[in-house]
Amino acid sequence: MADIALSLEGVSKRYGDFEAVHDLSFEVKRGTICGFLGPNGAGKTTSVRMMLGLSEPSAGQVAVLGQAPGKALERIGFMPEERGLYRKMTAIDVIVFLAGLKGVKASVARQRGKAMLEAQGLGAFANKQIRSLSKGMSQKVQLISCLVHEPELVILDEPFSGLDPVNQQGLEAVIRELAKRGATVLFSTHVMQHAERLCEQVVLLTRGRKVFEGSLKEARAAAPRHLDLEGNLSEADLMGLPGIASVSDMGEAGEGAHLWQCRLQAGHTAHEALKAAFLRGLDVRRFEAKEPSLHEAFIVLTGGSSDV
Repeated sequence: MADIALSLEGVSKRYGDFEAVHDLSFEVKRGTICGFLGPNGAGKTTSVRMMLGLSEPSAGQVAVLGQAPGKALERIGFMPEERGLYRKMTAIDVIVFLAGLKGVKASVARQRGKAMLEAQGLGAFANKQIRSLSKGMSQKVQLISCLVHEPELVILDEPFSGLDPVNQQGLEAVIRELAKRGATVLFSTHVMQHAERLCEQVVLLTRGRKVFEGSLKEARAAAPRHLDLEGNLSEADLMGLPGIASVSDMGEAGEGAHLWQCRLQAGHTAHEALKAAFLRGLDVRRFEAKEPSLHEAFIVLTGGSSDV
């Protein structure tokens, strides 16, 4: 199992009568970017705490880098959802201090920290106190502190929370670079767009239960495809085409045309419907086949939960 960075087998966590996580099992291979996804309150943070050995599972087993949780902390980088840095310390001193807790010499940590601050556009703020930095800057310092010891496994709990679009894009670049260097990255989020752009593997949670584990392609396959058609068309025209499950009138498109969104039946393709439309001489002026988004797949897989 040397190629497995993280393994959970039948893991549950109960607090009295409340079960926050129920029978959770999944594996993450080394070098993979895995999205740990679900709405707020799904059990993601509770699961992460068990991965780090901060909380004992009520049932089941967790293995991190081939060891029990808590035994491989120097090989793990963790950024919690609740950010916390010593506000009266300077950015570089915080980085050096936290790296020291992971066994990195101060001289090495200072050199790495300064280089990473420069790479993040914070070189001029290395000797500024945390309390004088903006929220976005502070989050970058926290991220650097999480990575300065060059961990094999990086766990990020809601890392995009509170970041503006530019800094979100920058964080995505950092995550890609980590995987490129061979690190394993697991990040929890309730924002599906980040997972769509980054992940090779996704694990979907809702109400403490896993509802899906697999690739993005496999997840999207759970949701229906759509075909957008523009033209002088009626609902009756479209419902008569093969593979069309339902249609929605998206409004006028000019010159007597309407835009229709057609949901395809499982197992049917847009090609079938388009071929039939042209053979029947329907007035199709524009068409676009659309793959379902991960958000749409999540709604289907969670039975209609839309709290994402």
